[in-house]
Amino acid sequence: MHSSNNRKKIICIVVVVICLLIILNSRRILKAIYPIHYYDLIIEYSEKNNLDPYLVASIMRNESGFDTDAVSVKGASGLMQIMPLTGKWAAERLKISNFNEEMLFDPRINIRIGTWYLNFLNNKFNGDLKLIISAYNAGNGNVRSWLANPEYSLDGVALNIIPFPETKTYYKRVSRDYKIYKIIYRE
Repeated sequence: MHSSNNRKKIICIVVVVICLLIILNSRRILKAIYPIHYYDLIIEYSEKNNLDPYLVASIMRNESGFDTDAVSVKGASGLMQIMPLTGKWAAERLKISNFNEEMLFDPRINIRIGTWYLNFLNNKFNGDLKLIISAYNAGNGNVRSWLANPEYSLDGVALNIIPFPETKTYYKRVSRDYKIYKIIYRE
């Protein structure tokens, strides 16, 4: 009888100790689940483009899973999944000489172009995260047409309905990850 009670007490103590260790290390555990790869580049280009680095990390996580070699079915490339045409357009404005599509696999170039484009969208949509994130996924032109359609926007300013299921899911995932990154990495 005593042996059974002692065993239960030991098990209870072990469970309590494990729970305490998990609680004390929860941020470390969450950082392992939600890492930020290319942190220095994200910080550098987020600062240059007046962006929250956690938004950039959230987009990168959802676009490529931090895989520099990622290529989408539609041909978007690299960490931030830049379309070749967008890359060329941004490279001209950023004065990146001799731009070619292969450069999109270079983390520095990809993050530089991706954050520049996010800042472009941020300015175009007055900081509205729903519009910015949706436009990053579905394109600036699609979001503008949704805003002009009373079926999707009641006032032409806010997006009430995201009509593309992929973009709707993307917006939810990026928003969720953005909130999680801000909680985990807060100072």
